[in-house]
Amino acid sequence: MPRPALSTVTELLKPITWFPPMWAFACGVVASGASPREQWPMVLIGVILAGPMVCAASQAVNDWFDRHVDAINQPERAIPSGRMPGQWGLYIAIAWTVLSLLVASALGPWGFAAAVAGLVLAWAYSAPPVRLKENGWWGNAACGLCYEGLAWVTGAAVMAGGAIPDGRSLALAGLYSLGAHGIMTLNDFKSVEGDRQMGVDSLPVQLGVVRAAHVASWTMALPQVVVIALLAHWGSPVHAAWVAVLLVAQVVLMRWFVAQPSSRALYYSGFGVPLFVAGMMVSAFALRALAAH
Repeated sequence: MPRPALSTVTELLKPITWFPPMWAFACGVVASGASPREQWPMVLIGVILAGPMVCAASQAVNDWFDRHVDAINQPERAIPSGRMPGQWGLYIAIAWTVLSLLVASALGPWGFAAAVAGLVLAWAYSAPPVRLKENGWWGNAACGLCYEGLAWVTGAAVMAGGAIPDGRSLALAGLYSLGAHGIMTLNDFKSVEGDRQMGVDSLPVQLGVVRAAHVASWTMALPQVVVIALLAHWGSPVHAAWVAVLLVAQVVLMRWFVAQPSSRALYYSGFGVPLFVAGMMVSAFALRALAAH
């Protein structure tokens, strides 16, 4: 069996998708209140684990089990195009999962547990018989938790010496995971036809593109409203105000997005989502400031 080119393997692992969990991990590090200088080797391992390892493994798993859907929606991808021959896609997914577990073993019990949970969700999202992605509610929840919440918790756990993070950090990680459910829905607008043919009940398939756009927008916005309230309650009004400003900017873009969801989802991802993740970091710095007092 011919081997795939290195460029094709890189394409399968999708480096462009690594940023969100790496950013969320950094948020957890900041939120912990500890100095990363003192544990920079562990921070570096954690960043590599969140992006090039766990996230990359999830992309390989998804592309292998989605190869039939991709043959309709995106036939140019590595596996349906034939550039990733035979079962190489599956082999890479398994190998990257095992490597991720080996790297995670260096991060202490809570860091390792978070990585295991993320990998389990990655396989459950794409692989039968569970295949959570066949229902947009469950599948997007799994992705949001894996990409944002668990990465945040891993970062905070690493800085806590492997112990369970602070309750406020866990609360923010959960809220931003919920908001990420809406971000995951944005990715589904480009593949409605193939999903419908292959029985994948994404939210645009279940609800129609207009209702799904409204649901995605509310799902992104409401958790941030709770974050603003919590930050104000915890004594961080300035940080709460900054998150509010970022949310207002998102709402303006959301109103533009819901008018033409199918053609504007990609653009909203490019301009609205950075505002969302900027709010994550502002919230993390709020916890850091609170820890310093």
